[in-house]
Amino acid sequence: MRRAAGIILAALLFSCIIYAFTFVKTYDYSSSDYYYTNPVEGGMANETVTEHYLDNTKNETGAINAVTAIVVEYRGFDTLGEVTILFTASTGVSMLLYALHEKRKRREANLIVKEGSKIVLPFILLTGGYIFIHGHLTPGGGFPGGSVIASGFLLMMVAYPKYFLKEHRISITESIAGFVFIIMGLLGLVFASYFLQNFLPLGNVGMLFSAGIIPVIYIAIGFKVGAELSGIINNLKGVEE
Repeated sequence: MRRAAGIILAALLFSCIIYAFTFVKTYDYSSSDYYYTNPVEGGMANETVTEHYLDNTKNETGAINAVTAIVVEYRGFDTLGEVTILFTASTGVSMLLYALHEKRKRREANLIVKEGSKIVLPFILLTGGYIFIHGHLTPGGGFPGGSVIASGFLLMMVAYPKYFLKEHRISITESIAGFVFIIMGLLGLVFASYFLQNFLPLGNVGMLFSAGIIPVIYIAIGFKVGAELSGIINNLKGVEE
C-alpha cells in the first residue's frame, strides 16, 4: 500500500513539473518590452540582472572574468558565507578527530612517488597561486586555487607517512586570510557606501594590478581555502606516530 501511494505521489509530482515547464507562460527576457523593478532606486528598468552583469562588469569592476567579479563584488556576502561554512566544516572535523588520537601504521611509498612529489610540489603550489592571483583575468579564483594548493600537501602526505603540517601555522594562515577579507569589506564601508564595495582604483582592464579589491580578496580566499582544506587532510590522516 505504501509503495503504491509513493508511486502515485511521485507520478503526480513529475506531472506537475512537466506541466510547469511546458504550459506555464514565462517572461521573454530577451524582449525589449520586459521591465523589472529596480530594488535600489525603486524605479523600472528594461534590463535584466544577467544583461547588466554581461554589459557592465568590465566597466564597473575592472575585471575581465565576469564570473569571479560577480562572486566577489556583486554577491560578496554570499562568498563570505561560503568561506564561513568551509571554516565551520574544518573546525568540526578537527574537533571530531581530536579525541581519537589514533596511531596508524603507514606503508612507505615507493621511490618514484617520494622523489617525484618533491619535484612536483613547487609547481603545484605555483599553479595554485597563479590561479587565485589571476582570478580577475582568467578562469579561476580563490576556491580552485586553494584546492590545488591543498592537493600538493595531500601528495606529500601520501608519499611520506610521517609528513604532517603544523597546526599552528595552518591556523595563523587561515586567520590572517579571513582577517584580510573582513578588513577589505569594512574599508569598503568606510571609504565607499557599503560593505565589500570596490574602493580601490580599477586600473587598466586586463592588467594584473587592476579590478580594485577583487585580486586582494581572491588572494585572501586562496590562502584561507588552501589552509582549511590542508587542515582537514592533515586531521584525516591521523595522529603522528
